[in-house]
Amino acid sequence: MACCFECEALVDLYTDEVEEGEVVSCPECGMDLEVVTTNPLELRPTEEEDDFDEDEEQDDLLDEDYVE
Repeated sequence: MACCFECEALVDLYTDEVEEGEVVSCPECGMDLEVVTTNPLELRPTEEEDDFDEDEEQDDLLDEDYVE
């Protein structure tokens, strides 16, 4: 078992049913977690969420600079 980084809930996965690099969701909060290793089971937050925030900020900056 591993813990969610957001809500610290236990994420119970069968190691023979997941592969390294697979993305799973926390059953409690829905956060996407990437399987780093299966034995022992180790998870980490996906980087997609961070990339989304950066893209959103960049879009906001572009909108402010746009002049008709």
